Amino acid sequence: MGGSSPTLAEGYAQSFNFGVKIASLRPIPGALEHAICVLSIGCAGPTPDPDALRPGKRPTGAENAAIIARLLRRLRAAWPSTHIVLRGDGHFANPELMALAFEETHTDFLFGLPGNAVLTRLAVPHLAATGALHARRCANAKRAGDSPPPRTRTYHEVDYAARSWVHPARVVLKAEVMALGENPRYVVTSLDLPNPEALYRDLYCARGQDENFIKMMKNDLACDRTSSPRFLANQMRLFFAAAAYVLHHSLCHEVLVHTELARAQPATVITKLFKIAVRVVAYKDRVKLHLPSSCPVKALLHRVTEILYHSRPPPRGQPA
Repeated sequence: MGGSSPTLAEGYAQSFNFGVKIASLRPIPGALEHAICVLSIGCAGPTPDPDALRPGKRPTGAENAAIIARLLRRLRAAWPSTHIVLRGDGHFANPELMALAFEETHTDFLFGLPGNAVLTRLAVPHLAATGALHARRCANAKRAGDSPPPRTRTYHEVDYAARSWVHPARVVLKAEVMALGENPRYVVTSLDLPNPEALYRDLYCARGQDENFIKMMKNDLACDRTSSPRFLANQMRLFFAAAAYVLHHSLCHEVLVHTELARAQPATVITKLFKIAVRVVAYKDRVKLHLPSSCPVKALLHRVTEILYHSRPPPRGQPA
């Protein structure tokens, strides 16, 4: 999904752009100073950083590299020895960003790679073999009286390098054959390991979860409501949406853990826990909220309120 929304600022054809500035930093288990972290660029994570007003057009490779270089400097100031893997879709497979990853210490990349005539020609034998395998699987399923498999996938490395690449990189093909036809996909990486299947399926495809973070921000928390003619007003609206997401993230991980809403999206939590009809009864020293007798989340609300009631506020002068 995109990362910009329409705005009236500075005339028409402008956007309050936040896509490339929002990232998800995910450590692979281990001490963070010596861990491997996957930085999904162009996606939202627990602490988004939206602060750029720019024309609503696709950023160039130089713009992407400049933004990521600044982000890497900030990360390296805190974790100089952490191995960082930049992960993004085909939009980020440009020579400038790839060269940046090669030049940076303890940094690798894994990007989607748009197809072209050369890659299509290299994929032909692999797709043919995968098609034959899919046909055999369908025939075996028919003989056994089972439903045919919806798709067959194989993974391969292909010998490919664009002239604009400063350093050679590893290109992996996902050869997929379905009932509707062939569906080849490519990724390019500086990683020597793991094998092609694990690289594509486990490392690259995991970026789909980061796309869900963007959906939460835009669909549930309305972070794209940036139609003010003033930059600061749009920035404040986006800041409130980001703060609401951090609040939701903390609520799910600290209060709703081990409940049915532990992995729920913001809209679900808002609907089930906050948009509830109650009868308000005011007393001299308190206000009581009477829930309906058939409230389906009564036990969950009791658990949440008890946890919040017994939670101690942070010491004065320290952040919450």
